[in-house]
Amino acid sequence: MKKRFLERLFTRGTLTVHYAGGQTLCVGSGQPEAHVHLRNRKVVARLFANPEIAFGDAYMDGDWWPGEGGLQAVFALYFANAGNFAQGRAMAVARRAVRGIVELNGKWRSERNVHHHYDIDNDLFQHFLDEDMQYSCAYWETPDATLEQAQQAKLRHIARKLCLSSGQKVLDIGCGWGGMALYLAREYDVEVTGLTLSDDQLAHAKKRAEAHGLTRRVHFLKEDYRDHQGEYDAIVSVGMFEHVGRPQFQTYFDQVARLLKPDGRSLIHTIGRNAPPPLDTRGWIRKHIFPGGYVPSLSEMTPCIEKTGMDVADMEIWRLHYARTLAAWNQRFQACRSIFADKLGERFCRMWEFYLLGCEASFRYGDSVVFQVQLSHANDAVPITRDYLYGDHDLGASNRDALDQTG
Repeated sequence: MKKRFLERLFTRGTLTVHYAGGQTLCVGSGQPEAHVHLRNRKVVARLFANPEIAFGDAYMDGDWWPGEGGLQAVFALYFANAGNFAQGRAMAVARRAVRGIVELNGKWRSERNVHHHYDIDNDLFQHFLDEDMQYSCAYWETPDATLEQAQQAKLRHIARKLCLSSGQKVLDIGCGWGGMALYLAREYDVEVTGLTLSDDQLAHAKKRAEAHGLTRRVHFLKEDYRDHQGEYDAIVSVGMFEHVGRPQFQTYFDQVARLLKPDGRSLIHTIGRNAPPPLDTRGWIRKHIFPGGYVPSLSEMTPCIEKTGMDVADMEIWRLHYARTLAAWNQRFQACRSIFADKLGERFCRMWEFYLLGCEASFRYGDSVVFQVQLSHANDAVPITRDYLYGDHDLGASNRDALDQTG
């Protein structure tokens, strides 16, 4: 590797490159510090040819591996110098030209994208997720909370924002393995319809509803959100908006507005960016993990919401919560890594840990956050203070009058 070129990239911290023959190249000084071991010198040409994709692919193939500090140290060094990795003008123009095509998620492509990730193997997800199989950011109310406790706290927090009363109808867009829908039906005595495009998630969610005796109040459908018809008191969507794709943002919010009753409430929970609109979602993640995915900035979401006529009743931004969640997922994945190395292969395991640790670093050091956007048609559909979200307020099905009188 050309030392002068690397010195332009790594102006903060220290990178030490270890070659197969025993030679080393050290660039920079101070912290953070990372070590990269190369299988052979051919890897260098591969990395420089298409670094956005090749860095992760080469790790999956075993062409390089981290030294002291592991992948966490490599990602920490990268994000400390992320501004130096900006692409040139020609590349930026080319990406703008094709990104609309890449992000265009029609109904067939959306279903294909869902199958790519969520229908891998339910056993994999059951091993590294919490018992309720919540595959989205947990809410860490206390530093010593377990993953299970933090995920239940997330469910409680979101449920309170929906301001539910017994007997109301709720739509869950992108219901996953059914945890949110079952929680709302059980704790709030509401009727919930959950939508998914994943065959594995649908089958698992239906089994859970049967096991909990909730089949009369919870209905799971394999259906695209664009095709759904109905009228709901509340609409919740957790970790699904990232899969919509930027060209479909207006369609998505228009549909939420159509399905929501005049006095209804909606809570959209999505990964977002505390930055101007990016050129695209990182290529390696889109290629291997979430094809068709796009992580929005607020400036891309809010114009679409405004065009629907809905009000933004409240906005909450979660910082570092997802970093802790991803760290917990990776810890559990590493504990059973050998099982999935035998079942799905070592290359898959390298891909999965690169995904989990890379995303953790993005939330810990980068501009990734979680947006919770509360929407309504009526200006008084939700309380005018956030007091109802915290403390010892009883927000179960037996006590709704306090909310109705707020404001």
